[in-house]
This record gives sequence, C-alpha cells and structure tokens, in this order.
Amino acid sequence: MEEVYFRITSELETLNNLNDSSTPISESTLSDLQTLFDNALDADDTEDIDRLWDELASKNISPASLARHIASSMDSGSTHHTLLASQVYLSLLLSPNSPVLSLFNPIAFISILSSIRRFFKKKQVGEEAGGSGSRGQVNNNKKKRGGGGGGGRGVRRNARDGEDDEIDTSRFDLRLLFPVIEKLESVLCRIHLDRFPDSLKSLIQTVSEVPIAALEFYDNSGSYNRLSDLCYQILIGVLKPEHGNETNTAVEVLRSLVPSILLLKSQARTSALRFVTHQMMVVAKGNDAVKKAIVYLPRYLVSKAPERSEPRAAAVESIMEIIRAMELQDRMGFVEYVIKMTQGKAHLRLLAVDLIPMLLMSLPDPLGLNVEDGGEDWWGLNCLKVMINRCSDLNAAIRARSLSNLAQAVEFLFGNVKGRDRLKEILGFENAGGRNLEGGLTGLLRKRCMDEKANVRKASLLLITKSTALLGTSVDGVLLKTMGIACSDPLVSIRKAAISALSEAFRRFSDEKLVLDRLSGVGNTGSINSTFPSCSANEKMKSLNTEMESVYPGGVLNILKGLCDSEVMICIRKICTSLGKKKRLKPAIAVSLQNIIKTSESVWLNHSWPIEQWTAPPGCWFLLSEVSSFLPKAVRWEFLHHHWQLLDKTELNNKIGSPLIQRDMNSDLEGIGSESAAWAGDRVYLLQTISNVSVELPPEPAAELAHNLLKRLEEFNMHSTEVNAHVKALRTLCKRKALSPDEGDALVLKWVNQLLSKALRIIETYITEASDSSRANSFLTPQTTSDRKGKKKKTTSKALLQAVTAVYTVGSLVIISPSAELKGIIPVLHTIITSGGSETKSKKVPAPVSIKNLAPSLYTQSWLTMGKICLADQNLAKRYIPIFVQELEKNDCAALRNNIIVMMADFCVRYTALVDCYISKITNCLRDPCEVVRRQTFILLSKLLQRDYVKWRGVLFLRFLLCLVDDSQKIKQLADFLFGNILKAKAPLLAYNSFVEAIFVLNDCHAHAGHSESQGSRTQSRLFSIRGIDEKSRSQRMHIYVSLLKQMAPEHLLATSAKLCAEILAAASDGLLDLDDVTGQSVLQDALQILACKEIRIQSNRGVAADTTEIEDEGGDAGGTDAAAAARRKLVAQVAKKSLIQNAIPIFIELKRLLESKNSPLVGCLMECLRVLLKDYKSEIDDILVADRQLQKELIYDMQKYDTVKAKSTVVEAVATMQKSNPFYSPLGRGAGPSKVANDLDVNGKLAEQLGSAQKAASVVGDVAAAATVKSVLREVNRGMSTPQLNSISRPKLKSSMGGVSKGDRPSDVLESLRRRQTFEFGEEN
Repeated sequence: MEEVYFRITSELETLNNLNDSSTPISESTLSDLQTLFDNALDADDTEDIDRLWDELASKNISPASLARHIASSMDSGSTHHTLLASQVYLSLLLSPNSPVLSLFNPIAFISILSSIRRFFKKKQVGEEAGGSGSRGQVNNNKKKRGGGGGGGRGVRRNARDGEDDEIDTSRFDLRLLFPVIEKLESVLCRIHLDRFPDSLKSLIQTVSEVPIAALEFYDNSGSYNRLSDLCYQILIGVLKPEHGNETNTAVEVLRSLVPSILLLKSQARTSALRFVTHQMMVVAKGNDAVKKAIVYLPRYLVSKAPERSEPRAAAVESIMEIIRAMELQDRMGFVEYVIKMTQGKAHLRLLAVDLIPMLLMSLPDPLGLNVEDGGEDWWGLNCLKVMINRCSDLNAAIRARSLSNLAQAVEFLFGNVKGRDRLKEILGFENAGGRNLEGGLTGLLRKRCMDEKANVRKASLLLITKSTALLGTSVDGVLLKTMGIACSDPLVSIRKAAISALSEAFRRFSDEKLVLDRLSGVGNTGSINSTFPSCSANEKMKSLNTEMESVYPGGVLNILKGLCDSEVMICIRKICTSLGKKKRLKPAIAVSLQNIIKTSESVWLNHSWPIEQWTAPPGCWFLLSEVSSFLPKAVRWEFLHHHWQLLDKTELNNKIGSPLIQRDMNSDLEGIGSESAAWAGDRVYLLQTISNVSVELPPEPAAELAHNLLKRLEEFNMHSTEVNAHVKALRTLCKRKALSPDEGDALVLKWVNQLLSKALRIIETYITEASDSSRANSFLTPQTTSDRKGKKKKTTSKALLQAVTAVYTVGSLVIISPSAELKGIIPVLHTIITSGGSETKSKKVPAPVSIKNLAPSLYTQSWLTMGKICLADQNLAKRYIPIFVQELEKNDCAALRNNIIVMMADFCVRYTALVDCYISKITNCLRDPCEVVRRQTFILLSKLLQRDYVKWRGVLFLRFLLCLVDDSQKIKQLADFLFGNILKAKAPLLAYNSFVEAIFVLNDCHAHAGHSESQGSRTQSRLFSIRGIDEKSRSQRMHIYVSLLKQMAPEHLLATSAKLCAEILAAASDGLLDLDDVTGQSVLQDALQILACKEIRIQSNRGVAADTTEIEDEGGDAGGTDAAAAARRKLVAQVAKKSLIQNAIPIFIELKRLLESKNSPLVGCLMECLRVLLKDYKSEIDDILVADRQLQKELIYDMQKYDTVKAKSTVVEAVATMQKSNPFYSPLGRGAGPSKVANDLDVNGKLAEQLGSAQKAASVVGDVAAAATVKSVLREVNRGMSTPQLNSISRPKLKSSMGGVSKGDRPSDVLESLRRRQTFEFGEEN
C-alpha cells in the first residue's frame, strides 16, 4: 500500500506544482484511487481513506484540488479514461467523511454525464470507422455488437484516440459503465440538485437516452434490463422534493421519455412504458404534483406523434397503455380531449380517429349500459358520433381511417348482446323492422361507396361487411345496389371487398327475396309466376312453388332465379370456369340440379296439369349447362334424353320466329308467348349441356341425336339462339364421336354444305316470289280482295320467316366451318344488300324489287351474314369493307348501324390495316342520334384502343372528348372512367399534348393562323364541336377542360398554362387570332376561364396526404414518395410564380389594352382571370404590375370589391340558414329563448371564423342590415307612402340579445365596429 500512496501523492504533487488544473490524471493513478475507494466502501473502514487525506495534506494538496484534477480527466482522453475518472469522482463523493459540499461541482457533474454520452458515441463512431473501408463496400462485421452479460466482441480502433480505444468491450462495459451508473444513483442521496437546475435537466436527459443508445450494444436482454432499471431508478430518485419542484421535475422526466415511448417495437419502448405505468403511476397515486404531470403525458404524446402510418399506430398503442394505467376520472378527461381533437388540424383528426376505437375497446362500459346517467352525453356515444362525422371529413385519408376504425369498433361492440339495441340507435338503425334512418349510417355508406378516393371506397365496404349484422331482418335496397356497382370498380381490391360485403349480406339474409332481386336487377314486382300469362297458370305456379319450397327450403329456388339476369350470368360463367379449372366443382352440384328439375316435373304431373305448360325452375338449366363442362360424368344421358324429347315435342306447338321480323308479321301471326320463350331458353341450355357431355354419350343415342339436330336445322323455323345451339351441339357430336380429327372435320363439312345448299334454295325462292308478287301487284287493276290479300300476305310472311332463319343459319355455319362452299350464297347476299341501290349488281339473280323496303329483317340479317363471311375470307373483306362503311353512313336503321359497328370492330381486329383508314368515319357514330349506337361505338373503340388495334392519333382523341358531355348518363360515366383511369395510366401525356388543339376544335374555330386547316370537312368539324357562347355550351366545354386538367401532373399544368398564354393570349394580342370572329372570341374566353379555374392552379401540398395514405393502406413505404411529391410540387409552384411574373403578366397587359381599344366585353373576363391569378400575391401586386399602374389600381379595387361581396353573401347565407332552421323566430332577438340565443351565438362564431375576426363579421352584418333597411325605405317611397315626422314617432324600446331591456350594456366591440363602418355603396345594389 505504501507504493500506492507514493504513486498517488507523487503525481498529484507534480500536477499541483504545474499550476495547471486542466492536466488529466494518468489512468494508473485513477485505478489506484478507485482501488482505495472500493476497499473503503466494501469494508466500511475509513483507515485507508484517512491516511490518503493525511498524505495529501502533508503534500499541501487539498481535497478540492484532487477533485479538480479528476474533473479534468473526465473531459479529456479516451472513453475508458473518462469513464474511469467519472467513477473515481463519484467514489470520492461517496467515500466516508468526504466533504461533499466542497467537493461537488456542477461542471464536474455535467462532465460525468458527458462521459457517459461519449461512451456510446465513440462506440458508434468506432464501429462505423472500422467497418467502412471505402464507399460502397459492405461492412461484414457491422452486426457484431457488444453483449450485455457476456460483453461485446471488440471495439474498433479510433484514428484520433490511438491505441487507447482498442480495449476489450467486456471489461469496458461491465467494469466501468454499470459502476458509474450505480454510483450516480447513490450520489443523488447525498446531493440535492434543487440548487443546480441545469445539472438536474442534463442528468434526466442523459439517463433517459441511455436505454435507446444501448439498444445496439446489448444482445443479452438480461443485461439490458439491468441497465435500463438502473437508469429508471435514477429518474425515480430525482422526483423527490429535495431535487426541486416535483411537478417540473416530473414534466422534464416524462418529456425526456417521449422518444423512447414513441419508438417502434423495441426493448427501450417496453421498458419506458413499464417505468411510466408501474413506477411513476405508483408515485403519482400519493403525490398530486407528479400526478398532474402524468395526466398530461398522453396529450403531449399526441402532439409529438408522427404522421406516418406505422409509427402513428405504435404511438396510439403507447398512449393507450398509459391510459389503461390511469384512474377513471383521468381517462374521461383524455376522452374529452380526443373528441375535441376531431375538430382540429388534419393530423390531429387522423390521430383522433385512430384513438377512438382503442378507447371504445379498452375502457369499460362504452355504451353506458351499467350506469344511470348513460344518456346521450355518455362518452362512448359521443365517440361514435364524432367517428361518424369524421367519415365525411374533407381529407380523404381521414375519411378512410374513420370508416375502417368504425368498422373495427362496430365489430367489437356488437359482441355485447345487451348493447346491440343501443348500438343500432346511435348508428341510425331502427329497432323495428330493421329499416334504416336516412341520416344514419346507411345514408353515409351510400355516399362513401361512390367516393372518388379508392381507399375510402374500400373502407366503406369493410364497414358494410361488419355492420351487416346490425341490419336486423332486411337489407337496404339502395345500399345493396351500391355494393353491386362496387363489384365493377376498376381496382381489384375494391371488387373483392364488394363481393365480400355482398356475400356477408346474403349469408345473413339468405331467406329474403330482396337480396336476390337487387343482385339480379329484378324488381320486387317480378316473380317466378311472371312466366305464365293466365290467372289459372299463376295459381298453378303458386301451388307448385309452395310444394317445391317445402322440398327445397332455404331460398334455393330464389337463388337459382337470381342467376337468370344477364349481368349475373357473366359472373356465374367466370366463376364456374375458374372453379372448374381448379377442379373445385363437386359432382353433387350437377346431381342436385337434376333432382330439382325432376322434382319440379313430378310435382307438376301429380296435379294432372298439361306438361306443355311446365317449365323447369328458372336458372336450373343455365347452371347445369355451365357446370357440365367440367362434370360430364355427373349428368346422366337418360335424364338429358328424356327432357330433349319432351322439349322437342312441345316445341312443335310453340314455334318461335326470329325477333327481327316480328314487326313485319301481320295480325294473323301470333307473337311469342312467355311460355314459348321459356321453352326456347331451356332447349338452348339443354343443347349446351348435351354438347358438354357428348363424350360420355353412347354411340347409338349420339347418332340418333345428331340426326334429329340436323333434321331440325333443315326446317329453318327456329329462333336464332336455338340455331346456334343446334349448330354447336351437332359439330361437337361429330368431332367427339369421330375416330380421328380429319374424319370429324370431313363429317362437319359434309352436313354444312348440305345445309348451305338448302338455305340457298329457300332464299332464292323467297326473292323470286317476292319479285313476282311485286311485279304482279304493279299491273293488277282493280286491287285484289281483302281475303285473297290476307292469305297471300300470311304465306309471304311465313316464307320470310324461313328465309331470315336460313340467312342466319348460313352465318352460323360459316363460323364453325370457314372452308365451306359459298359460291352460290355470296351473289345472293350481294343482291339483297345492294337491292336498295338504283342498279342490280348481279346478273345471276335478278332483283327488280328492293328487299330493303319489302323485308327489312331479311335485309338486316343479310348484312350480318355477309360480315361473318368476310371474317372468314380476307379477299372478300377487301371488297366489302368499303360497302359496309358506306352503309354505316347512309342507313337510317339504328339496329343495322349498331350491328355494322360491331362488325367493323371485328374487322379491325382481324384486318387492322384494311380498317385503319376508315376509323374517322367510324367515329362519326359517336354523334349518332341513337344512344345505343353511340354507347356501342364508344365501348368497342375503347377496347380497340386499349389493345392497341387503334392509335390515339389524328382527330380520334378530340372526338372522344364529346362523350364526356353526352346526353346519356351511361356514356358520360364510361367516358369519365376512360379518361380518368385508363388513359391516365396508359397515355399520361395525351391530355397535355392535345389540350390547346381541343380548345380550337370544340369551338370550331378556324380564325387562327396556326389552326386554320381543318382535319376533315366543315360538316364533320361542326358535328364534333360545342360551338356557342350560351351558358350550356360554355359549361360543357369547361367540363371537358377540367376533366383533362385532372389527368395532368403539376409540371404539365405549368406547361399548359404557358402554352395557353403563348398560343392563345399572345396570338390574340399579336393579331394572329381574329377577335372579330365569334369563334375566336369564344376561344379566348375559354382560355381565360381555364387559367382562372382551380384545377390548373398548382399548390405545393395538393394531393400529397391522400396519395400517401393510399400507399400506406396498400402496405407500401410512402416516406420517399411523400417527400418527393412535396418537393416536386413546391418546385413547380415556385416556377409557376416566376413564369407568371415574367411571361404571363406582360401578355395580359398588352391584351387588356387591345380589348379596351375594341370595347370588347371580354375585358371583364380578363380582369376576373387576373384577379384569380394574383389573389395569392396581394402583397406583391405593386412589384408584379409595375409596368401598368392603372391595371394595378383596378385589380386592387376589384379584389377588395370581391372580398366585400363575398363577405356579404356569406352573411346572407348564414342568416337564411338560421331562419330555415328556426322559421318561427324573428330575425332579431325578440322573444328569443336560450336555444335561440345559443343558435345565434353559434352563427356569429361561424361567421367570425369564416371572415377572419369578430369585428369584421359585425361590420359586415351591420352593412347587410343597413342595406336591407335602405331597400325597405326606398320601397315605401316608391309606393307613395310619406315618411312620418320625427316627433310623431315613438322611441322604440331596445332589447338585448338575451331578451331583456337594454340599459347601456351593448358590447363595446360592436359599437366600435359600427362607428368605423364604411359608407354604403348603393351602386352595388343597383
């Protein structure tokens, strides 16, 4: 020990003689001192310490001098050296009989804390320096971090500190860091930091940061927990009164813990929350000063919560964990705070809607069922109300989160059986009958399902799914229809959500017909009985349905009937195909359908009813035909054979002609009955089923069936759908039963040629008879009798029916066998389709009569068949495509034009090069007078454009624009979807490139030197324009412009505004655009209105939040996207301002002078445009318009006038709204009760909020009231009423707003605003 004392005193004496307190003590001396202090503390013996003081005193070294040298060692040297010096200094303060007050120095104390921080900092820098040899290389040892109990693996060399930093980490951590923190906790018992607030604050911040900084160095959770526990014991220790004001200290402690609490999943976050909820809460229960700080911790966390999705969710979890540890009264205070947050800024509202469902699911009794005062003001009910209100928030992100969180809350609250009625009431559902209140949740969901934002639509469908159980015993029809519309949403995720919502509704209410009626598009008035016209048949069907429902309960028949809708059929086919390919269709489905059909037939026959009137339950044959493609062995041939014989036999009594010739038939031919249509549909699906299972048919029945099908086809008296079914079934039978593919093709070709020859004879016979009849009637005098005429017309109509069916059969045969012989067919069809002309094109078959006038149905059907033939023969298509285009332009039959459009679309796919030159003529049908033709043209061209068979070039895009303002609502919806979704992704620059040209085309303007050439004839340009200066034409054009602007990126909006200024405004001021022409004026006016519209204005924050939320909802990382989008918009906004000042303003000045010289009415439009453009730069108008002071003054005046008029209109609307809500109240406060006064105060508050200040609101209200008084006086004067003398007028008694007599208690701010009120502007009223 003598050597230890000698080394210590020698070095200290040397340092003391140097008179330099900044020189640090060596590490060996610090180790010797630490050994002495440790021995004294462990053995509780003061002998060694007393000797040390004696030795130092003999060398004239005071304890304060020793402390100064130790403190200087804490500020210099390696990390190991500074921590060792810190440990020695703390041991010095803890040593027995040490003069703590003279040894403690706040600067030295802060040095201790700095050494702890430096430890983690040096460790991080050392690892980074040692691991990053060069830029771009990967540090393979980056994950080798220091352990807790076992210590770390090593410390990187620091170039600045030399070899001292290369020390074993285990000794570094365990021997230095833990003892320093342990002794720091013990020192707090001896030192009171109330006199050193900076030291206290630094201590709290340092200790709070240690658990976060230590995360990277401790893989052992036990060692990390020990370190964090030590830190939190220090934080508990500083809450004692001797360290200062407890509330202030607690606030500082909690503030320093916020970074740890707001971390994502980590040990630091867990330990910090455990410290707050288990240790500080215990202290707060007995200490009101600490409790005051704890209560406000959740609110402070709210203000510091991040805005991104995942960190925000972690913040919500942390807040809720703290709330659960609070007392009930404090919880309710926070709930009230959260409710107020829903009226705050966007990020607060978003956080509030995340907190509310957690509060509802965490706190007890959210619906107030177990308390007496759980009325309308109960906290849980208020939370649900504000959540419903936030579902209509202006911010799309908040709307989406509110809907999804409300769905989560509803699902949780619905689990409480006792609270279901209360939940229905607050959500807007009636208890009786399940009918929905219009203002409740159902009305909200209808709107949100049609929201413009995808994440809102998806969230609303989720809420529908969760709230379906609350609907009671019925489903809202409009809401169900809205879900059906959502099944056609462009986004796959929303379609899935809509299908899920519909499935949940059907699962809950499968016994209700309303679901199926809405699903299939069939009204409530329809039923299965509607297929039978007679009353007796209806009674039979009612009895049949009753018995069938007893056999097949659960709404099976209603389900099958719902499949008969055309839109539902498409979905069913896709579903069956998808399930069939995956082999998930079970044979039991086909067996069950067969049993239903056989049971229906048996029940019918048991009543001895005629079998001719029986039909299978709707939907059975259709579904069987679809599933039989994948389950051929499950369908029995005996079943198919029996019903084929039954249907084929009954068909003889229910012949059905082509619907195309029904208008040509006379009264002697009966129309198609509903029972006949049902039979025909069943036969079609039965034939399809037979085709699907033909492989499993026995040879002999298959041959017999093929013979019967061919025989039926040769009669040419079937409906068109039956013709196709028979042809396809016959082809399938031949190919599947043939020994080889070649044999099957030969067999098909044989009977195809046979049918073609017979069809040719029938068509030629009809044409000959029609020509002879027409020729005979032209020379017959007098006219034939009515009986002969009727019989002859009846015979002709039957022949026409057969001829039309024969022509249609030819088209069906050509499709299945393109190589068939058509030499005789083509000339005949050519004769028919050209019979409307002046000369006959064919010499083989003369046509002195016009088939177009005599038999329009045959004429139309011939065009369809010729189109099918052209699809099979390219050489023929080259000859006839021009004829098709010519017929499309001149024919007055909408049905034929519609069919030719379909054929031209098929030609475009098959023969793209042949049709490309006729696209401009095809687009003329977009302005067809028939809505069906326009819609068909739009749909087909859109598909061709998406598949790149047609390109967006020339006039095509400009002609499509008019569909945005079509008279048909369906076409407008399709156009909005095409331009807003498909084109925006497929061709984002199309709107930008064609925008200026669209202005000239829509106005039919040729008065511009650069746009004088028309792309087509003047008639076509007039057809595809919205020419005119009336309000309707202008609004339609603006709708198109706005739709195009919404597709553009910010930089394209900027470029578009520059192009408008350069190509239109500058052209007008330079004389290139003729302003004497009406269309030129219209173009200029449109350009000014576009520049003034809000869609072209660029805002730095527009669209960023909503887009980011959608990305977050899809699971992506929106951080980079958010920053990039915000930076881009900000940059573009700055460039837009610069362009406005340098380029646009000079053009506006020159144009204004030109318009004023011409006394043009467009001056007002130009001034309005300038006012909108410069309203965001009011403070800079003097600098912007320095070139035209007069324009500057006029604009400032216009802006002030506009603000005044807007303020007055706001007041008038507010007063009108108040009077509508309270029609029995006088405009003033006469007889006003408390509710009236509250309403007035609410209105005044809203006005003050809208206008900026209460004084401005009072001034405007006074102006409006005074103007109304002046009008009243002038009205009386005009009526001839004289104003009475002043002395004859009794002074009225003035009442205050509260209803009492006023005694000088008028508010001073109101009186002051009245004194400063400006004079009335009577010119504005006039």
